[in-house]
Amino acid sequence: MSELLSVEVDGGIATILLKRPPMNALNVEIQEALREAAEEVTERRDVAAVIIYGGEKVFAAGADIKEMETMSYTDMVFHSRRLQSAFSAVARIPKPTVAAITGYALGGGCELTLTCDFRVAARNAKLGQPEVLLGVIPGAGGTQRLARLVGPAKAKDLVYSGRFVSADEALAMGLVDEVVEEAEDVYAAARARVERYVSGPAFALRAAKEAIDRGLEVDLDTGLEIESMQFASLFATRDREIGMRSFVENGPGKAKFEGA
Repeated sequence: MSELLSVEVDGGIATILLKRPPMNALNVEIQEALREAAEEVTERRDVAAVIIYGGEKVFAAGADIKEMETMSYTDMVFHSRRLQSAFSAVARIPKPTVAAITGYALGGGCELTLTCDFRVAARNAKLGQPEVLLGVIPGAGGTQRLARLVGPAKAKDLVYSGRFVSADEALAMGLVDEVVEEAEDVYAAARARVERYVSGPAFALRAAKEAIDRGLEVDLDTGLEIESMQFASLFATRDREIGMRSFVENGPGKAKFEGA
């Protein structure tokens, strides 16, 4: 994997760490590394949840504009699909994911946070989609995932204006889920948010994520069919047996799942 990114696993939680100082600009190399990291944490049985983190100073200030500036239309026809597919690989990690946000999360950096299930931000965080100020639009899911998360009107405000929003405004509009005072505490808060899932029923969590995410992309009847199929499939798992037997014998919330 690229030296610009690392994957570390501790206590069932994988941390995907961006390592391209000073601003973690998301060039082609780090985009491809994100794809590889997503595949790795998806396949590893010792990973139950994932944190994406840029360090205590900055999450990611966006794409590498110097790299993009020299690209032609035909270059971008190819590259834009690779860019979207790299971010989609992160979005499709079938485990709980959280972005731990410090400093700037702009453009591609903001889009990367949108691929996660949850977002925890430091008080000093600034989020936004400033691509319009460069004469373009978001190209890694910002027009789609952002609108699904905060609604079309708020998404249009951010995309049309290119303005940055504070952590507090991001919390108020639903762009982030939690704000912590100090940047050095963001990683711990993100870890606490997903630690609760580490000992959970892995296949049920996977099914829940797929049902919710895929359901948002289709009409209600199709979404209900997806839910029904995922629900039924869990009756083939050991954890379903454990969970129901524990409920009958000991009451709710006492099952010791095996992840199988």
